[in-house]
Amino acid sequence: MKTEKILAHAPKVLNQEQRQSYFDKGYLVLDRFIDANWLERIWTVTNKMIDDSRAYTQSDSKFDLEDGHTAEAPRLRRLTQQVVHDPLYWELAASSPITDLAEDLLGPDVVFHHSKLNFKWAGGGEEVKWHQDIPFYPHTNYSVLAIGLYLNDVDDEMGPMGAVPGSHKGEIFNHYDSEDRWVGALDDRDVPRAGTERTEWFRGKAGTVTVHHCRTVHGSMPNLSNRSRPLLLNIFSAADAMPCTANPAPCEKVGAIVRGSRARWIDFDSEPCLAPPDWSGGYTSIFALQQKEGEGVEAAE
Repeated sequence: MKTEKILAHAPKVLNQEQRQSYFDKGYLVLDRFIDANWLERIWTVTNKMIDDSRAYTQSDSKFDLEDGHTAEAPRLRRLTQQVVHDPLYWELAASSPITDLAEDLLGPDVVFHHSKLNFKWAGGGEEVKWHQDIPFYPHTNYSVLAIGLYLNDVDDEMGPMGAVPGSHKGEIFNHYDSEDRWVGALDDRDVPRAGTERTEWFRGKAGTVTVHHCRTVHGSMPNLSNRSRPLLLNIFSAADAMPCTANPAPCEKVGAIVRGSRARWIDFDSEPCLAPPDWSGGYTSIFALQQKEGEGVEAAE
């Protein structure tokens, strides 16, 4: 949906200045947007997931494990599509202030695309290199965004997410390496052109929400603190933005209408988008791709 039409739609949780800031900069940070009651409920479920991971010795479509993960000392990189692992996660995505926020920035008709909980474990939780989201899952237009929720307080030592202001209005960068292998990150030679020296870092208290546009250049540093930095992400699109490729994390919630109704007309943007590998065989995590784990298997995220 075009920006002017979105802004003409009455907001539910944002003011017009906040909405305009998102469209100008390509991201938004809302301090303590989710209240303590929600956080307590989410942590109860999340701690259960961490306990469940103790039985795992290798990554799969549910858990992405860091090196050194053990039953005694779990180290998780990601819980994939958490919305199918407990109904509370789906409630947060589909009927909460998070959903209101998506509606305010995408328009009245909103589709759920996928979800993930990135843990950024204490004592070295891995970096996420500079990248854009839309090359992982191209759509017919760029009304696609990710809403992240900080489950803990996040400061500079913890490897907060950062984004380049205005980068969503610039080029879509190559996410393949020099040997034409998908690595899910900008080439080092392209990083200066992306303007990363202007990065703004997203610090905040538990309950803070980050929103970034699908074309915004963003990333995060390793977590060198003794505290974990779990970021719970839900990705949404306007209903008139149709996915062009297989979903990298398929589940029964993919494509669900969480606000409004299904689009009668598809909107096409004239600017082309980089195509990813064929994800129809599945995918583990961006961490595995960027660290080139299991090289030669393009569809292992």
